[in-house]
Amino acid sequence: MIIEGCARPTQYIDSREAQMAKLRFNITMSLDGYVAGPGQSLENPLGQGGSGLHDWAIATRTFRATHGMEGGQGGLDDAHAASWNANIGATIMGRNMFGPVRGSWQDDTWTGWWGDDPPFHTPVFVLTHYPRESLEMAGGTSFHFVTEGIESALEHAVEAAGGRDVSLGGGANTAQQYLRAGLIDEMEIHVVPLFLGEGSRLFESLDGGLQGYECVGLESSSAVAHYAFARKDGNQEPDSE
Repeated sequence: MIIEGCARPTQYIDSREAQMAKLRFNITMSLDGYVAGPGQSLENPLGQGGSGLHDWAIATRTFRATHGMEGGQGGLDDAHAASWNANIGATIMGRNMFGPVRGSWQDDTWTGWWGDDPPFHTPVFVLTHYPRESLEMAGGTSFHFVTEGIESALEHAVEAAGGRDVSLGGGANTAQQYLRAGLIDEMEIHVVPLFLGEGSRLFESLDGGLQGYECVGLESSSAVAHYAFARKDGNQEPDSE
């Protein structure tokens, strides 16, 4: 399956299709199209006002259990939160999602936002321009820093996933790169009734990267609308009469 106008790098077709692995993108977005607010910092990992994007998820039983908290709600939103990590064997993220540090790594003290036991429990491949040694964390999470670009990160992630799917995290710039390259197979966009006004917009600078997707699911609670998109298979033959 290839998005029209976007050629998939041939060196990754064999390994991905042979293992039937999918690259799945899952993110929450404001009603005006932002996935983070402006001014990311230690105090505001998602930028100013960005924490409100995930109020719906934090309220779910699954999210709270994953992050060592008690309680939480079941129901529709919890079912979507539970599906995030189903059949996921590796994760890719941009450096901005890993942390607020910019430029060369001054030291190895920063190990992510998530403490000693991050919630991924898989190998995580972080896109960066600056080399750094891998980090082994508690609970099965390891961070590996990839300087060779998005295709290299995907190749490593597919291999590490061992036939399971690969999850694509944020931020917006990372998602845009994979969309432009035609490498995302499935997307779930959770839209919350919140206006941020500025920050990181998801759907811009895509150069046709959204062509070939169709909406395959829409469910909504009072807190969030869950949109599911899949890339059309252009090789399917029409049904014969």
